Amino acid sequence: MYDPWIAERMKCFDASGIRKVFDLGAKLTDPINLSIGQPDFDVPEAVRRAAIEAIESGKNGYSVTQGAPVLRDKLQRRVDEVYGHEDRQLFVTSGTSGGLLLALMALVDPGDEVIMFDPYFVMYDALARVVGAKIVHVDTYPDFRIDPDRVAAAITDQTKLILVNSPANPTGTVADARDVRALAELAAERNLVLLSDEIYRDFCYDGPFVSPAEFNPRTLVIDGFSKNYGMPGWRLGFAHGPGAIIQEMIKLQQYSFVCAPHPLQWAGAAAMDLDNREAIDAYRRKRDMIVDGLADCYELATPRGAFYAFPKAPWGSGTQFVEKAITEHQLLIIPGNVFSRRDTHFRISYAAADETIERGIDALRKLMRQRPSSGANAM
Repeated sequence: MYDPWIAERMKCFDASGIRKVFDLGAKLTDPINLSIGQPDFDVPEAVRRAAIEAIESGKNGYSVTQGAPVLRDKLQRRVDEVYGHEDRQLFVTSGTSGGLLLALMALVDPGDEVIMFDPYFVMYDALARVVGAKIVHVDTYPDFRIDPDRVAAAITDQTKLILVNSPANPTGTVADARDVRALAELAAERNLVLLSDEIYRDFCYDGPFVSPAEFNPRTLVIDGFSKNYGMPGWRLGFAHGPGAIIQEMIKLQQYSFVCAPHPLQWAGAAAMDLDNREAIDAYRRKRDMIVDGLADCYELATPRGAFYAFPKAPWGSGTQFVEKAITEHQLLIIPGNVFSRRDTHFRISYAAADETIERGIDALRKLMRQRPSSGANAM
């Protein structure tokens, strides 16, 4: 029975399916962990040192809500150089997740329709429901390509926002430049907000990253430092877009997160001076390990970015396959229905040591030949 003290909005979603996998994995003695969506490399030394220096020099109070000038001004200059828009303002958020929540709260009223692509990052669906949105899923199976014609067909008079993520979690797909442009122009033509989650923008392995903001100045971009500098626990992100939207998000931040962690903003400013190509090259090689190890025996759309692969389960449902992977092979992966209305695939995170990836590939090749002896229980 649901506790009557709990708000109705909490019935919109369940505990994360990823957490359920972690609960199962906690019982394992030597897990092969290909489940966690965070880099396996540490924060660079120069960035750690900048954080320590900021703490020791007294940068421990609140910063201004929109972000400490040492970081915000540096980010603004970079964004201005890239886009050259007359009206593109920026502020520092408490992680990209904080930025997403502020964006949806500032833009979406109950009953408004939010278009997102299936598969989707688990948080998109949950946060959209929290603000009372009606979610419209645009299917991208089997190749996970964004089809602007499908998006156009999904737009109604109630559509308010389109949410796009490229490179994408959970599929690793990088949207084609032509599709990005067509989507951006469609949003502009229909006067819709286009919200682009670009947290994986540095992790593009086969070509340059393309943002819809290049083609539509009213695109709202959410970005951050968690992935490219190995600092997800530092909760440091930023948002940039039209001033009218950014100012409303800043107003909300005043009454919620207040500001991003102040000393870590100084560290973020130091991170911007570093070259992270070595880390990106390492993840390109890890991507190749996964593709070379699995493409001959799994239906797998080659991931072009981020650090995920999204193969189709070779038998059973995605949930059944993952349960067997965990219980019989100590392999932690995530069932596809955590990210999708379908339960046919599973997510691999190759943000892991090479040895762990090799063990995971070996387990997956063994699993391909197995069939459940009887109906597997759903997780």
